[in-house]
Amino acid sequence: MEEKEDSLLSGVKEIARRAKVSRATVDRVIHDRPGVSLKTKNRINAIIEELNYQPNVLAQRLALTSRGIVRLAVLLPDISGETEYWKAPLEGISKAEAEIKQYGVQVDYYFFDQNIQSVFAQQVQRIMDNKPDGVLITPTFEPESILLLQHCKEKKIPCVLMNSDIPGQQRLCYIGPELFDSGYLSAQLVHYCLKENQKVMIVNIAREIENNVAILRKEQGFLAYFKEKLSENLLLPLNTTDTSYPAVAAKLNQMIQDETHIGVIYVTNSRVSQVAEWLESIGRKDIILIGYDYLTRNIEYLKKGIIDFLLCEKPQEQGYRSVMTLFQFLVFSIVVKEDYLIPIDIITSANYRYYRN
Repeated sequence: MEEKEDSLLSGVKEIARRAKVSRATVDRVIHDRPGVSLKTKNRINAIIEELNYQPNVLAQRLALTSRGIVRLAVLLPDISGETEYWKAPLEGISKAEAEIKQYGVQVDYYFFDQNIQSVFAQQVQRIMDNKPDGVLITPTFEPESILLLQHCKEKKIPCVLMNSDIPGQQRLCYIGPELFDSGYLSAQLVHYCLKENQKVMIVNIAREIENNVAILRKEQGFLAYFKEKLSENLLLPLNTTDTSYPAVAAKLNQMIQDETHIGVIYVTNSRVSQVAEWLESIGRKDIILIGYDYLTRNIEYLKKGIIDFLLCEKPQEQGYRSVMTLFQFLVFSIVVKEDYLIPIDIITSANYRYYRN
C-alpha cells in the first residue's frame, strides 16, 4: 500500500515534468476541465497511459493536494494509572498517523476522562464545532455518541466507531469486538468452571455504568447465556460507581458475608485487578476470577494464579485499523463493505507471554 501511494504522489510530478506543464494543467486534464489545448491534453493522456497510472486514483490524490490538510478527529479516553488500557489503541492510532501524515492527513486528539460523562459531552461539542473531515470515536457514553453520529450523518462526515458499537446507528464502520458475544463467551467460561451449588458474582466497576455502552453490552451477553443455559438465579450483581480500591473492597466484603457460595467472579472491564487484590488480601484462591485486558497489573495477578482468565481484544490493532479505514475512504474512496470484528482472545498464565495487543 505504501509503495503504491508513494508512486502515485511522485507520478503526478513526473507526468507534469515529462509533458513540460504545471501540475495544475495535469489536474485539469484528469478532471476533464477546459483550458487545455487538445495537443497538450493528448500528450498528457499518452504519458499517463505509458506510465500505467490510473486517472481515478490520481484524481483522488490531486483532490487531496488541492484542498490542503485532511483532518481526522479522534475521541479517546485519556491514559492514567487507572486507564492503562487506552495506551494500546493510542499506540495503534499514532502508528497509522506516522504512516499517513506525509499525504496531508492530520490527526487531532480529543481526550476525556472515561469516568466523567460531562467531559465526554464537551469534547463531542468541540469536534462538531471544529468540522473535521473524518471522525473516530470510542462511544463510551451512548447519548452523546448518538448526538455526534447524527451530526456526522447530517454533515456527511464519515465516522468510525472503535472498541464498542451502538446498534442501529449509521456509521462508516465499526472496528472492535462483538461485545455481546464477549459477555456470552465469558458466561460460557464460567459455566465450565462453576460447581454444583455455587453462584456467580458479576461485577461492574465504573463511575458511569448506566450509559456505559461496553459494560452494558457485555452484561447483556452474559445474562443471555445464563437465561438460555442455566438460570439467572445463580447471578449476584455488584455495581460500584466509586472506583477506589477501598470502596470496591468494602462492597466485595459485604457481598461475600451475605453469600458464602460464590464460586466465580466475572468483572466486565479491565478493573479486574482490584478484585484480584481483594481476593489476595483475604486469602481466597478458590474463587475463579475472569476479567478483561492485557495490562501490567492484570498480568501480575494472572501469573500469581489469582486471575484465571483474561479476555483480550487487540486494542492496538483496533486503533491502527480505524485510522487507516478513514484515510483510505477519504483519500482513495475505498468503501468499507462490512465491519471489522476483532477476535476475542482468552489469555491464561500458560500463554500470556506470547500475546501481543
